Amino acid sequence: MVREGDLVGIFNNIHRVMKAEKILKGLGLDILLIPAPRTLSSDCGLAIRYAEKEREAVETALAEARLLPEELYRKQGEEYLRIDTGNH
Repeated sequence: MVREGDLVGIFNNIHRVMKAEKILKGLGLDILLIPAPRTLSSDCGLAIRYAEKEREAVETALAEARLLPEELYRKQGEEYLRIDTGNH
């Protein structure tokens, strides 16, 4: 479900992740609402997955809506590496 190099945004509640999905899909961005990977903590159990090529557009839209994810990870091999976004 999550491909090598994909980014996974973790949100702190179901309302934020659902609102983020609606905004991003409304903009036609290639994102997917997924179950949060087990190795990552998520209070709401859902996350948004997107490719690196979509990163700038996704994060700009989420920043404008004040919906940036609490945590951001990149899939590398079997691991998820946390990315410091500088937003928190």
